[in-house]
Amino acid sequence: MSRYRGPRLRIVRRLGELPGLSRKQPKHAYPPGQHGQNRKKRSEYAIRLEEKQKLRFNYGLTETQLLRYVRRARRVKGSTGLVLLQLLEMRLDNTIFRLGMAPTIPAARQLVNHGHITVNGRAVTIPSYGCRAGEVIGVRDADVSRRLVENNLQSPGLANVPPHLDFDKPKLTAKITGIVEREWIALRVNELLVIEYYSRQA
Repeated sequence: MSRYRGPRLRIVRRLGELPGLSRKQPKHAYPPGQHGQNRKKRSEYAIRLEEKQKLRFNYGLTETQLLRYVRRARRVKGSTGLVLLQLLEMRLDNTIFRLGMAPTIPAARQLVNHGHITVNGRAVTIPSYGCRAGEVIGVRDADVSRRLVENNLQSPGLANVPPHLDFDKPKLTAKITGIVEREWIALRVNELLVIEYYSRQA
């Protein structure tokens, strides 16, 4: 299945707040559809599915990509759920979003795809690029690129930059000093339920 390109607020109403997907607030607090206000008790499978969908839609992943991340997280020592979240948070498109250079993760992905972002001085056009400690993220030295990012910085998607990112706003550069900690992950999700959902596939 390809990446979702439909109405974002419909997804927000169904799954709850997704800071990476949309900054808009839905008018209605209940899920969309004819029976949105009369939802029956959800099964355990439905609860796990919703948690998995939160990760997919917030970070803009396909099902295949998310499954690949789960398998990578299983090979790393430590809590698989936490490692999964850290892998997703350290993606280049998400890092650009967390710095405030883009209002949402889809907007950050577009910045990266169009060649506006550099890593260690070289342009990187792969949104899924995994950022590592010590790398420096910057903006291409072009008027268009700098103007785009500066406009986005006037109203960032999230108010606070996490401590693993050392951001020099005047120079539009940021150094990655470590790995994001759990309390700084903006998405409200139970990662253990996601791992349980994939227990038979991964």
